[in-house]
Amino acid sequence: MSDFAYDLGFLGGGQLARMSIQAAQAMGLRCLSLDSGTDTPAGQIAASLNGALHDPEAVALILKSCRHVTLENEFIPADVIRQAVERAGRDESVVVPGIDTLATIQDKLTQRQAYARAGVASPQAVAIDPADPSAAQAAIGFPMVLKARFGGYDGKGTRTARTAEEFETYRALWADGTWLAEAFVPFRRELAVMVYRSDQGCGCFPTMETVQANHVCDLVYPSGVDASEIAMAAVEAVGGFGLFGVELFEHQDGSFSVNEIAPRPHNTGHYTLDWGGISQFAQHVRLSLGLPPELPVGQACTMANLMGQPGAGDFRLGLRAAVEAMPSARVHWYGKAESRPGRKMGHLNVAGPEG
Repeated sequence: MSDFAYDLGFLGGGQLARMSIQAAQAMGLRCLSLDSGTDTPAGQIAASLNGALHDPEAVALILKSCRHVTLENEFIPADVIRQAVERAGRDESVVVPGIDTLATIQDKLTQRQAYARAGVASPQAVAIDPADPSAAQAAIGFPMVLKARFGGYDGKGTRTARTAEEFETYRALWADGTWLAEAFVPFRRELAVMVYRSDQGCGCFPTMETVQANHVCDLVYPSGVDASEIAMAAVEAVGGFGLFGVELFEHQDGSFSVNEIAPRPHNTGHYTLDWGGISQFAQHVRLSLGLPPELPVGQACTMANLMGQPGAGDFRLGLRAAVEAMPSARVHWYGKAESRPGRKMGHLNVAGPEG
């Protein structure tokens, strides 16, 4: 019998934890999540703890209660998780993905450097030295992309500088030494691949095309190309084991380069809930428990994010309208307590010929 009250713990209680927990519950597993918020999407369907994700003591409680632990997001400092593992008297191997991999991914500069060492194509990047910002300008040239090395997502923490004058207007951002400059990529389109990797097997879900609206993923649908080789190479470059969302650029000549990776289920993999094969969430659970991965095979499927809108009313009215317009549509609502413009509130999948 298990000495732990729960089979799987989640650091984070948002929609990714919620959908992963639903997959785990279908397997008969007991789950626990940790989040600083109340009435979280994950907490509505399973046991939860209220605590700060940057608090080693709070993270240690999850480690003491759960046989295995995984992440909902990559923003919990790796050092916090390492301290929590030590305080809980556990081995680092119970946390998927590995803590060293997480540390590499959390700093976008070290992530880029890992790709460069492995020969994986990605934009050139250098740190911005506040004492000598001209060095970064000379190394990268214009136009360039400025990025916060830690914590940015969905366009947050990203700027584009086309001239030295525009670069200077962002001084308040990069003056603390925590931003990088990287080459601007005039890509043809953006792609994404869900990668799974373990000692018992590795592989990829299909390569999907992604369309952004205001720097947030809006639509995901089959791309008609295969970028699995470079996606897998990116995960290997950071020593990754588990499930990873790999964001890619397709260039005008048809070649690919890596934008970023996320060590968890990813928005661009939500279509797998309704494509007929294993979902990214079920795969994530299997990998987190050390179970063999399942070969992902399904039909074509399109996903559209449902974003918060000003003056939004009861989501059930929109659900009814969507399903009446397209009866095969599958609506997934995240149960978030507050709707804000641009916030991901749910998504809609359409599989098969209509997708």
